[in-house]
Amino acid sequence: MTEATTVRIRSLVPTLAPAERRVALRVCDDPGAVAASTISDLATACETSVTTVTRFSRAVGFTGYQALRLALATELGREDGRNGRDGRIVGSDIGPGDDLEQVVEKVAFADARAVEETAEQLDVDELRRVVEVIAAAQRVDIYGVGASAFVALDLQQKLHRIGRVAFAWADPHVAMTSAALLGPGDVAIGLSHSGVTRDTVDALELARGNGVTTIAITNFPRSSIAAVADHVLTTAARETTFRSGATASRLAQLTVVDCVFVGVAQQTFESSQQALQATHDAVESWRRGRRSPRSTS
Repeated sequence: MTEATTVRIRSLVPTLAPAERRVALRVCDDPGAVAASTISDLATACETSVTTVTRFSRAVGFTGYQALRLALATELGREDGRNGRDGRIVGSDIGPGDDLEQVVEKVAFADARAVEETAEQLDVDELRRVVEVIAAAQRVDIYGVGASAFVALDLQQKLHRIGRVAFAWADPHVAMTSAALLGPGDVAIGLSHSGVTRDTVDALELARGNGVTTIAITNFPRSSIAAVADHVLTTAARETTFRSGATASRLAQLTVVDCVFVGVAQQTFESSQQALQATHDAVESWRRGRRSPRSTS
């Protein structure tokens, strides 16, 4: 497997059967204990059968439980170098008894890992295809609500600065209006960490029905939004007790968005450079209190 085992398993949790999901959550919550457990021990701990553990191992891409254990043990060895000093596990969840120093350390670790793990598992071939369709698009409309709305606005601003026609819509009604008016040659991008945000999924599905090329950015590759997308880019953010939905997931999405933007800017290098220079000059002129040449006519 090309990405970290727990990252992939977390992304597949919503698609697993209930008994397999219990095994998945056990693996993600305590991979060290699982790596040290026999298949019978794990089955007992998850209140399920040995057959279910085997079926789960295959569902997440391994030939069997022993292959899963080996992968976990190997990755845990690498993870040791990322942990804090004095035996503290920086990658653990924030607890109510943690002091602010520990909070800062754990937040910084979680944010950094969200970016690193997203980059490690990002499908570069799929990214290349996404860059190509955006570079060739007549117009790009971007949908996202909640924390994803801020990422949608960031992508709009980036694309607009290099001369691409792009709009970000956070209001569900406006998003549906946008999707209804798009057509072949346009691109629609939906951002949803969970992959099941109905407002975003509906807008992307409507756009696809109109012949629009659709792109999903989500943490879960088998989610509802992925099912209505022509191209899927995945993030790898682990939500924790105090950080659900707003921080690590947003940073992971921004990592993907930055990769998309730079790729598009590279593919349209000459026009992008001209647009960046023109927008830079316009802002600098405004800052200095000078009127632009066009405003004098």
